[in-house]
Amino acid sequence: MKKNFFVLAAVIISTQLPQPLLAQTDSTARSLDEAVITANRYPGKTSLTGKVVTIITREQLERSGVKDLSQLLAEQTGIYIGGANSNAGKDKSLYLRGARIDHTLITLDGVPMYDPSGIGGNFDIRNLPLNNIERIEILKGSQSTLYGSDAIAGVINIITRKPAEKKIAANALLAAGSFGTIKTNAGINGRTGKVDYNAGFTYHHTNGIDEAENKNNTPGTDKDGFTQYGIQLGGGFRPTDKIYIQPHLRYSSINGDIDQGAFTDELDYTYTQKSWQAGVRNELSFGKSKLLLNYNYNNINRTYIDDSVKSRNGFDTYSKGNYTGNEHFADAFLTTPLGKEVKLSAGADFRHSASNQEYMSIGFFGPYSTKYSDDSLNQNQLGVYAALNWNSQKQFNLETGGRINFHSAYGNHAVYNVNPSWLINKKVKLFANLSSGYRTPSLYQLYSEYGNKDLQPEAATTAEAGVQYLAADNRFTGRIAGFTRSVKDVIFFYYNSSTFQSQYINQDKQKDHGLEAEASFTPGKNITLRAFYTYVTGEVTTISNGKDTTYFNLIRRPKSAGGIFAGSHITKQLYLSSNLSFTGKRKDAYFDNNTFSTVNVTLDGYLLWDVYAEYSVLKSKLKLFADLRNIAGSRYQEIAGFNTMRFNGTGGIRFSF
Repeated sequence: MKKNFFVLAAVIISTQLPQPLLAQTDSTARSLDEAVITANRYPGKTSLTGKVVTIITREQLERSGVKDLSQLLAEQTGIYIGGANSNAGKDKSLYLRGARIDHTLITLDGVPMYDPSGIGGNFDIRNLPLNNIERIEILKGSQSTLYGSDAIAGVINIITRKPAEKKIAANALLAAGSFGTIKTNAGINGRTGKVDYNAGFTYHHTNGIDEAENKNNTPGTDKDGFTQYGIQLGGGFRPTDKIYIQPHLRYSSINGDIDQGAFTDELDYTYTQKSWQAGVRNELSFGKSKLLLNYNYNNINRTYIDDSVKSRNGFDTYSKGNYTGNEHFADAFLTTPLGKEVKLSAGADFRHSASNQEYMSIGFFGPYSTKYSDDSLNQNQLGVYAALNWNSQKQFNLETGGRINFHSAYGNHAVYNVNPSWLINKKVKLFANLSSGYRTPSLYQLYSEYGNKDLQPEAATTAEAGVQYLAADNRFTGRIAGFTRSVKDVIFFYYNSSTFQSQYINQDKQKDHGLEAEASFTPGKNITLRAFYTYVTGEVTTISNGKDTTYFNLIRRPKSAGGIFAGSHITKQLYLSSNLSFTGKRKDAYFDNNTFSTVNVTLDGYLLWDVYAEYSVLKSKLKLFADLRNIAGSRYQEIAGFNTMRFNGTGGIRFSF
């Protein structure tokens, strides 16, 4: 009955839309005058920067239904996320412009986020519930000058919700849907006098789908559930109009079921992940200058247990791994004008990372255990950086800057950026970027049993150029950008078949290039159309049998992807939107537990059609919505050997006052 209801709703919605509709969330920058923070780390118009920025507003976040962060980001130009539409507990691998998952930096209110306990050190976006987010800014290209390590492909800045301008404001959501899914959240915030506050709670539970694909296409043996809840607390205090102190505390807890691997079910393999951050942001004003003083503590604890009571599809009868990482981050950032046209940005940041890791198993190969403590798994980094922004009255803009990073293991490393742009008649912006970036080795790559203390940072150089157009009536805007990226000293897991020894080394060279085209058109007052297309390819040069070998290696990343989005206010109360996105073929590989070998495969491309409907009452304080996804029931794999969701739907209510 539920499925029939959703199918009927999809038919009704699709027939009411004004024309054939295709796919991307409404996210391209709306105009050249829209203000962004991430490009220069202070508010500025997009017309004054030569960087490629995509903005996802709060309105667009609310109209994403009950998608999680990975599903929302996967709909953006140039981003592919393996596992976004798989089981909720499946790890989410984010690829920006075809780069590796550890070459995109996630920041939270401008503060870099890492996972010191992970092999690559990249932050898990499952820890960030969508309802706590006010806005997302996606900044593409190497950004290590202002943001440091990992910002080789770009930066995704998650901006948390801010207090309302009244004493009390509240919001709540309750939704339910396919696979026994329940999502709810509630928040309260406000401002009075010199004090503001913000508190939110979120809960998400789903029975899930069978995570591992069955080779015989028969029904899976279990469903892999997922439960998450999170808390966000924030506040602000203005003792004077020159000082603003903002403490924060965020917590996320996840419990989930997972399978052993590609095509390999497991009935009693579970994991828990607890993540919390605490800190304070201080803003101090001195005339036209502003000083930001940030401190953030980040802690992540992950535990995996397989007790093999219900099934035994792995090598072990029992295994348990516990991985804890913590990081202190402090930053001082100053912006000050140097005359009417030039602004100086300068700062210094410090990172201390540490991890405790313990693993033990009993199985086919006998008892086995490893243990590493933060006495050995730790590193310090100090970065000093500066940038100059020249915004001439003739609409020519230039940003140039550099950073030097001092690392406790390998010494120092320097990067730079040069970003010119020219705005012609306030309609056309020509831009070009030349910048370098870097990624420091993770604690695991430096100090584990496979670690190498002589590792150097991965070093990248990126060049991009493009054009952006905005019609005088703001009804049409478009952007085309091309890029090329070269990374040297790529960290490689080396295995010696003669000595059976393994170690991380700097060896490979990676070269990628691509093209992005996106456009937005508003044919009428209440209709929005957007379209995008991306192409990316790359190859690695490595040593095989003593000789250099070059080959295509963008595993799991499509060369081509795109789509069109359409949204319309059918009436003042009723809003409808529809997406039809496509993802091209991808190369992939998985380990076969039966043959003990790696299997190379090509995954078929796929098409997804989603529809969203929203009806507002009580002066838009109460909204009823339905979110229908993969209406055509496409059967596909994002990752070889793992299932994805077929047709699914969610409905609910959202309330605010």
